Amino acid sequence: MRATAIAHTNVALIKYWGKRDEHLILPANSSLSFTVDKFYTKTTVEWDENLAQDTFILNNEQKTDAKVARFIDKMREEFGISAKAKITSENHVPTAAGLASSASAFAALALAGSSAAGRKDTKEYISRLARFGSGSASRSVFGDFVIWEKGELADGSDSFAVPFTNKLCDKMSLVVAVVSDKEKKVSSRDGMRLTVETSPFFEKWVSAAETDLEEMKQAILEEDFIKVGEITERNGMKMHATTLGAEPPFTYFQPLSLEIMDAVRELRENGIPAYFTMDAGPNVKVICERENENIVAEKLSGLAKNVLICHAGKEASVISDEK
Repeated sequence: MRATAIAHTNVALIKYWGKRDEHLILPANSSLSFTVDKFYTKTTVEWDENLAQDTFILNNEQKTDAKVARFIDKMREEFGISAKAKITSENHVPTAAGLASSASAFAALALAGSSAAGRKDTKEYISRLARFGSGSASRSVFGDFVIWEKGELADGSDSFAVPFTNKLCDKMSLVVAVVSDKEKKVSSRDGMRLTVETSPFFEKWVSAAETDLEEMKQAILEEDFIKVGEITERNGMKMHATTLGAEPPFTYFQPLSLEIMDAVRELRENGIPAYFTMDAGPNVKVICERENENIVAEKLSGLAKNVLICHAGKEASVISDEK
């Protein structure tokens, strides 16, 4: 009753920002992401009837985590089991810094938990389950480009991620400029809730994001990198605009984030197609064509303390299964 799974992080090109149902983790809009190879979580789950309580070890340190505890209960409910869980996880992602550590973490946990329970669940089911740990985890179940369908049903049964296509994936790079690897002051969950409840820009954001998604799908299918970049950049900035309208206003931008954005604009002025985006954290992600990845990385290295070049990542997978 033990299994180990690996899942990679993803970077949303069309953002998920705001829930229509907090309890079921249902998004207000559909989103599209690019799974990356550089950051991942490796998790082992062991279900054991003899354990007195659940245990969670992250990077060799025992932790108490309310979100993980709730998710273990959710898995027990879904799987119809009563055994306690021993979870051992290695997170190869800076935690809580806007690099989707929770996405890879809960995707790996859902897949390992299912396999350890002896189940043969579909990736669609795993995606729907992972959503309860972190919305973006639904996308980390798959590789390359992924769409998380917001769904329409009240029970959330039609809200899960699906692989979109691998077109452009072998031609595209994602360069991450790490501004800070420290825990952010406003979590994604709190930031979303505050935005939904107080920002006058939120409703416009939802309708604009749906339009951006349709245009993005077409641009990817046509392998039009310039269009993909333009849509990515404007969609990300619209998301961040909603936080400035919240009460109280907040932002994930840091001064260095803004400097890096200016550097990316300068690259474009010099003929290098590169486009920035940011999630709920100060780090800047830049998409470019692979042939230009080193030029982009060198430019950003003059500003950021750590610059990483990423390519398309694979779908989540079970790497060890012991019964």
